[in-house]
Amino acid sequence: MFKENLKMAVGSILGNKMRSFLTMLGIIIGISAVIAILSVGNGAANQLTSTFSELGATTISLSASSEDGNEDLITDEDIQVIKESIPEVRYVSPDETASSQIASEFADRRAILSYGTPDMQYTNQMMESEVVHGRYFNQTDYEDGKNVAVITEDTARALFNNRTDVVGESIQLSGTQNQLNLQVIGVLDGTFDQLQGSFDLSEMPLYVAIPLTTMGELNPDATSIDGLTIQTESTEAIEPVSNQVVRLLELRHNSVGEDNYTAYNFLQALDQVNNVLNLFINFIAAVAGIALLVGGIGVMNIMLVSVTERTREIGTRKALGATTNTILVQFLMESIILSLIGGLIGLTLGILLSNVVAGALNIVPEFTLSAVLLVIAFSTAVGVFFGIYPARKAAQLDPIEALRYE
Repeated sequence: MFKENLKMAVGSILGNKMRSFLTMLGIIIGISAVIAILSVGNGAANQLTSTFSELGATTISLSASSEDGNEDLITDEDIQVIKESIPEVRYVSPDETASSQIASEFADRRAILSYGTPDMQYTNQMMESEVVHGRYFNQTDYEDGKNVAVITEDTARALFNNRTDVVGESIQLSGTQNQLNLQVIGVLDGTFDQLQGSFDLSEMPLYVAIPLTTMGELNPDATSIDGLTIQTESTEAIEPVSNQVVRLLELRHNSVGEDNYTAYNFLQALDQVNNVLNLFINFIAAVAGIALLVGGIGVMNIMLVSVTERTREIGTRKALGATTNTILVQFLMESIILSLIGGLIGLTLGILLSNVVAGALNIVPEFTLSAVLLVIAFSTAVGVFFGIYPARKAAQLDPIEALRYE
């Protein structure tokens, strides 16, 4: 009987191709929209996660503040103790910034000045870490407060007539209180070449890195440390290291319970962004899912029409011995097949649509097996839910009254 009901259901659908297609249209639109939104949204989320990882998924940003205005919340000794006592800490530096005037014998420009420990080569988010000429300042330079500087290729070009290998050249920094002559000991990879569009490079800021101890000669008021950038060995070490650093500083400065230190990491920011993004994606998918509801109502409507049109057929089958369950299964199967075909077409269109949209946005869509199975299950559920009433109505027809129907 299953085969017979399947043949009759398929025959009825093929006998009214246009009506069947229009019936499935709501389901097709709903499924394709949901699939496209979920796949493109998941692809965007993955790209966002990857971008955050490149920016520093192992980076901790620690800030220090006190209500009593204590400026010694973090010291040079604290930095050394953190690095020596917590094995998971890979790099740690104050990584402070200030604005300064920078000059050479050829040019005079405004610059962003970064200052910290030698580990700043890897913690500085504004400057690349790859040294293309010379070297970065080391621990000896830091401890001795040597007048040395590391600049970017972009800075070198702007100050030295488009040259990049300027190791040994002199530059002058002008602070709020003093002027300082420094020797360029290293040149880092530049970033201006990666910019696209019409940018006026003469308006772009220049970048310079110097030891924190050297900054004390240029501007003594700027050397108090109120924050650290810390990189761990792995993402798994983020939370334990954050807690250990805060606890260590509290103990060293007798400030347990005063909340003077706050550790924040990229994973926390990523979780917040992902939560907002997933909420938005799910909301849009739910709105698109309204089309599925409309499609289900369309399936129920056309099945009611089909029951009315085939009343005499139902009466004849019942007179020949067809049971109520047989009629019920016949029409229910027709409803399920309509919904399932619509779901498969919608799935195909959704995959094509997501590839087009993702290509335009330059992201990679993500298709999951669970999403495909969900589409098939949901399409079947729509067929059952919206087909059960017309099928029951057909099954409960009185055979005598059905045979009299004109």
